[in-house]
Amino acid sequence: MPQPFAQRVADIGTSIFTTMTALSVQHNAINLGQGFPDFAAPALVKQSAVDAILADHNQYAPSPGALVLREAVAAAYAETYGLAFDPQSEVTITSGATEALFAVMQALLDPGDEVIMFDPAYDGYAPDIRMAGGVPRPVALTPPTSVADPQWHFDASALRAAVGPRTRAIIINTPHNPTGKVYTQAELQQIAQLCCDHDLIAIADEVYDRLVFEGVHQPIAALPGMRERTITINSTGKTFSATGWKIGYTLAPPPLTDAIRRAHQFITFAVPHPLQIGMAAAVQDARTSDYYGQLLGDYRERRTWLLEGLEGAGLEPWAPDGAYFVLTPLPPGWDDDLAFCHHLVRSVGVAAIPVSGFYTAPPVAHFVRFCFAKTPATLQAAALRLAKLRNM
Repeated sequence: MPQPFAQRVADIGTSIFTTMTALSVQHNAINLGQGFPDFAAPALVKQSAVDAILADHNQYAPSPGALVLREAVAAAYAETYGLAFDPQSEVTITSGATEALFAVMQALLDPGDEVIMFDPAYDGYAPDIRMAGGVPRPVALTPPTSVADPQWHFDASALRAAVGPRTRAIIINTPHNPTGKVYTQAELQQIAQLCCDHDLIAIADEVYDRLVFEGVHQPIAALPGMRERTITINSTGKTFSATGWKIGYTLAPPPLTDAIRRAHQFITFAVPHPLQIGMAAAVQDARTSDYYGQLLGDYRERRTWLLEGLEGAGLEPWAPDGAYFVLTPLPPGWDDDLAFCHHLVRSVGVAAIPVSGFYTAPPVAHFVRFCFAKTPATLQAAALRLAKLRNM
């Protein structure tokens, strides 16, 4: 029998999110692993999509996306960050940030091209690079040394050393999954200077831009020399608690947008039309309401509840500056984060994600990631179960 798969996917296993969620279901555990809310999307979002269906927006949307959504996204970025994008030639609606990342790699990379990424990283980056024939070049983020200073840092000299003759792009994810790091202005300036010096494209993954608890979100596209060489990727799923709709987008200058659209048209062509219309209404409403402020306040409370629950279990969690994840080092007696996460599910009844699953290179240390995009009731129930750790 012929080999059942192509070489490009031969080394790609099942996502750690799929594995841990399945284990969670099997053991009836509380799932604090996979990053999705367990609460309802806003009523406005849902009703707008229903209205769009009833209004018969049920045929193909334009491949670049429904214009009303592209206009809403462009207006939001202009008002929030002072970045003007032309909805016609610089905004593309994709099937979540997941498809955006895949389309970007297909559009940019020739076989052998290299992409710098910071380790640990969202686990889709490296496979997307490899499936486009590219080569991931990880640069390590150094873990914090104490709970009092929970910052992850990169070595500027190591970043410069990662640039080679085939380097094409660098991925910047801020706020960062899984660490919760928010890149500082100084760090972004270092990265921007590197891009300008070596003619690199910045791929900015900003899906958690509305969830910044400490500091501010600074789009790298707004820095000098970066507007014309940055592809910004974002998603409405995290911001409007509708991850299942898979409505993401890219923002990029016309030449880069043209390349992305050439790939996008043969990946999904277009994403569901009524959901785009529904999401456009939500993005438009958030421009004049206090939606983003309320969202941040709610997540700030959830962050506190999870931190207190983990501390009550005898763990030493690090408060994230952004996104909706908390990391904790392994407790004494453990040196394998995957084994510890299996123990949590089977013996404690709580699912988390081993951070080793986010590394391209061997992990520099072992941590566990917990998600707080959950209701107070879920977080409180998880805290009660986690308290069992004190007696184990």
